[in-house]
Amino acid sequence: MHQPFASRAGIAVAQLTGLLGLASVLSSCTVGPDYVKPTVQTPAAYKETGNGTWKVATPGDMKGRGAWWKIFDDPKLDALEDQVNVSNQDLKVAEANYQQARALAQQARAGLFPTVTVGAGAVRLRQSANVPARTTATIGPYNDFLVPLDVSWEIDVWGRVRRLIEASKANAQATAADLENVRLSLQSELASDYFALRGLDAEIQLLDQTLVAYRKALELTQYRYKGGIASQADVALAETQLTTTRAQAIDLGVQRAQLEHAVALLIGKPASEFGLSVAPFVGVPPLVPMGVPSELLERRPDIAAAERQVASANAQIGVAIAAYYPTVTLNAAFGFESNNFSNWLSWPSRFWALGAAGSQTVFDGGLRTAVTDQAKAAHAATVASYRETVLGAFRDVEDNLAELRILAEESDAQADAVSSSKRSQTLITNRYTGGAATYLDVVVVQTVALANERAAVQVATRRMAACVRLIKAVGGGWQVSDLPSGQDVLARNAKPTPAPLQP
Repeated sequence: MHQPFASRAGIAVAQLTGLLGLASVLSSCTVGPDYVKPTVQTPAAYKETGNGTWKVATPGDMKGRGAWWKIFDDPKLDALEDQVNVSNQDLKVAEANYQQARALAQQARAGLFPTVTVGAGAVRLRQSANVPARTTATIGPYNDFLVPLDVSWEIDVWGRVRRLIEASKANAQATAADLENVRLSLQSELASDYFALRGLDAEIQLLDQTLVAYRKALELTQYRYKGGIASQADVALAETQLTTTRAQAIDLGVQRAQLEHAVALLIGKPASEFGLSVAPFVGVPPLVPMGVPSELLERRPDIAAAERQVASANAQIGVAIAAYYPTVTLNAAFGFESNNFSNWLSWPSRFWALGAAGSQTVFDGGLRTAVTDQAKAAHAATVASYRETVLGAFRDVEDNLAELRILAEESDAQADAVSSSKRSQTLITNRYTGGAATYLDVVVVQTVALANERAAVQVATRRMAACVRLIKAVGGGWQVSDLPSGQDVLARNAKPTPAPLQP
């Protein structure tokens, strides 16, 4: 006696519910080590901050949170930095890499869900007369119309897919941190090139002013030569000094053009379509807010990227270990099949099937062991790389703190040298005018004075560059909390890239 359809459907639903419940219970297990952030040795304070020169502050004290360059109060620099986010091609590459990493994380998440396929087919066929199962209904040619709906679901019993998602999310976050590190590097490179260019402008201005003075000195020497007071050798010396200084001023133009072209590249413009007007700038570096060393771990995007790579490698160990356990797959099929088009989609033409399957690898020649060992070794490598990155970050900060401190001392000493050389120049020039000194004496003190003034400009430029590097070393205005969350990485409607910080 046949069971009524409602009864058979109820049994099928109960079986399916039971299978889903069993899958839910089994998938609560996740093999592999849970992630623990590696420990690193962190000093209590920066060595260079012990002299009281540097302000200990939080990252929030950085002027223009994120727009760290505003600490220099240079509108032209502000305008150039804003263009990096919009037009720099290296930054666009990093953004595309982040988009790719997000897509890979979303691909990994798809493994949690069943695969559903639907199709339709129509076949006319004739069975062989020698088929044992042939019936009278299939003696001649007949049609077979089929609409199947197939569902296949590999249950994530041991957490392989969940570990893969965990690894992919961490990798996407690492790529987002890489993006911010590229952004910070480009911004700092632009600021360094800008201040180097302005330093050259100051040197060119100094040389132009010196050329004016040297022309007057040449005219005076020529006048004295005509009066029989100076020799022709004095005139030659004055002419040599003038032409040599003019050549030095021209030579600086090469460096300036190259820096101008470098700035153009950073803001995504052709070098032939970009120019910066001459604007000498020799400023004093602003005081950079310094946090305690432990805060550096939360402020540097390269450290954040290295830490997220450790998390990704840790999850990959779980993926490798899951291969030791059996896989469980649920399958279901439903559809309509008939040999007559007229009743193809009628209820009696329905068919369905439910089933489950499990498989276990019993021998693989040590493959799984090797893969697991590889994952553990890769994790150990990322831990070491993370710790090395942290050590390098502390070194960067100390290097630039030391450089700024020493350059400040050098700047004071150079200022004294400039002042002293100017006094010497005045005294020797007056002695020459009075006939008590030779023009060679004048040339010597003028050369020393010019060299000291140029050195003072160069020290000031180096101080600005060191200040930029220090800001980069402490992470600019970035914080690890600016990284996209795991939910943001997997969200289809999330922004494709982390929004750049706005002033």
